[in-house]
Amino acid sequence: MPTPTRWAVLGPGGIAHRFASQLPHADAELVAVGSSPTPAGTERARAFAAEFAPDAFVGDYDAVLARDDVDAVYVSTVHVTHAKLALAALRAGKHVLVEKPFAPNHGTVMAMVDAARRSGVHVLEAYMYAHHPQFQKTLDLVRSGAIGTVQHVDASFSFATGKKEGRLYDADLAGGGILDVGGYPVSAAHLVAGAALGHPAAVERFSAQGTVGETGVDEWAVASLTFAGGITASARTGVGLAEPQSVTVYGSAGTVHLPDPWTILGDPRVVLTRPGAEPETFAFDPELPANKAYALEAKALVSDATPAFTLDDTLAVNALLNRWRDAIGLRYPFETDTADIPTVSGLPLRRTEPTAMRYGRIPGLDREVSRLVMGCDNQPDLAHASAVFDAFVEAGGNTFDTAWVYGMGKYERLLGRWIANRGIRADVNVIVKGCHTPHCDPESLTRQLFESFERQGNDHADIYMMHRDNEDIPVGEFVDVLDEHASAGRITVYGGSNWSTARVDEANEYAAKNGKRPFSVLSNHFGLAEAYDVPWAGCRHVTDPGSKKWLSERNIALLPWSSQARGFFARADADDTSDAELVRCYYSEANFERKARAEQLGRELGVPATAIALAFVLAQPFEVFALFGPRTIAEARSSMTGLGVELTEQQVAWLDLREG
Repeated sequence: MPTPTRWAVLGPGGIAHRFASQLPHADAELVAVGSSPTPAGTERARAFAAEFAPDAFVGDYDAVLARDDVDAVYVSTVHVTHAKLALAALRAGKHVLVEKPFAPNHGTVMAMVDAARRSGVHVLEAYMYAHHPQFQKTLDLVRSGAIGTVQHVDASFSFATGKKEGRLYDADLAGGGILDVGGYPVSAAHLVAGAALGHPAAVERFSAQGTVGETGVDEWAVASLTFAGGITASARTGVGLAEPQSVTVYGSAGTVHLPDPWTILGDPRVVLTRPGAEPETFAFDPELPANKAYALEAKALVSDATPAFTLDDTLAVNALLNRWRDAIGLRYPFETDTADIPTVSGLPLRRTEPTAMRYGRIPGLDREVSRLVMGCDNQPDLAHASAVFDAFVEAGGNTFDTAWVYGMGKYERLLGRWIANRGIRADVNVIVKGCHTPHCDPESLTRQLFESFERQGNDHADIYMMHRDNEDIPVGEFVDVLDEHASAGRITVYGGSNWSTARVDEANEYAAKNGKRPFSVLSNHFGLAEAYDVPWAGCRHVTDPGSKKWLSERNIALLPWSSQARGFFARADADDTSDAELVRCYYSEANFERKARAEQLGRELGVPATAIALAFVLAQPFEVFALFGPRTIAEARSSMTGLGVELTEQQVAWLDLREG
């Protein structure tokens, strides 16, 4: 890194002025100013440069990012443009400081963090107060037990604008208090709870109230949080109500109070109060270089040390801001579940080459099928779904699993909207499942199929599977109706999910005798851990030796669910029986031996045991396409590490306890 660090500012607004004024204290210099390519934007950029660096280059965002003399970029534009500019800066190889919030919603934030972690450069969200000695002193007091056991955090950042116009009252620009300054009290509570617990603090309960005004933004909102360990917090924010800005941490043996926690311009101090003792004040002169918060965060970006606010903190806090808005019913027009949400980068969606994804063929289906199949049942909204689905496609995935019963249609609608937004229906395989208990009959099959098509905006299923079997109905009746839909072009190939191997054989015998298409896919539970029970009524597994033999003898593709045993290989402990479902389905001496062997082999290959479990599934002698349901991009990346592991026949047998 050159000394001094050469910075560019993208978005010469008010907060950028405060940042630039402190850059000289960060062993840094301003060398470029970027703005929107409009006359007004160019004029603002020129005035900004004249004030802070008369020799700095002035141009549009692309021109600034193309410069070789820029090492780091500060993105301080309006919220809705952060993501696109930050990702452009990453592609240009610049370190990036992104003004808070990282992005308006958690889906976009996930995509940004994913890109940041794969970029090879430093990326930081600009919560400058967290780097200041005042807040670090607060965390030190909490960690040291100076106020005993932390019980509650009260934090507020709210002000009254005096007028309902401009950026803060514009829903199209993600206005309102929660995103503008609500991240301050939420992040402070998150960091304090983490310091008190000694590890990142998970939120166990969350509730909120607020006022959404006629302009469609939140004007005043209150959130109540309960962290693991019982620590509670109250966070308040708004742009329509003035309240003293402060942080108070309450402990069993005292309190810590910050009367100026955020801007740190007037009265930066920490007041420690304990029963029976005089209050103790720790003051921080705002004129000293060591107390310049913006300079401290600029230094933190280019340092190799762990910053005061990490990307994990960014994910956690922005998820809470999403929950806060959800709790008060605030969704911006550009992020609704019917909106045309583009890729986070703004670039066309395409597979990244080379890809670790593997592919196979299902008889009767012309398009290749990715060995990992994205389950569409864990995505809370379209922005979140779009980010996860985009990452999957970029990693080489091309097959998606839906069901009529998932979310009572919500997840089918999300997938359909995303496919329409990307214009890639011809490039992906869509699995549709229907006929779930208690509506498991030929008439329900047809009705649900058409309802699934309507929800998805689709007219055919590449793969259709009956979600359950109803053995009270002759199997031929199901084969007849499935074949009828296939003949009409509504279904390409079909099969069953949670069907017994005997009923599949019976269905295919009927099909062969009557000139119908056979079942060519089966979706039962299969994995390295042998299942002794199933999590839901009506489910079936094929993990036993007899089923494995049957799979090897039939020309039927297996699309297993829970191939990583619902977390058994990630978190199961023989001494921990708190998860009754995990215990009931998987706990046995043999399975813990399989887990130990997966962990041993994982250590040898440098991957987690979960990757070994997936690799075991994909190494079977029959066609396997594993369903997985990641809740986040990070979970998807973790699962996909298994694609890079190719096991030998000997390793597969050893893992399955079939030798040694």
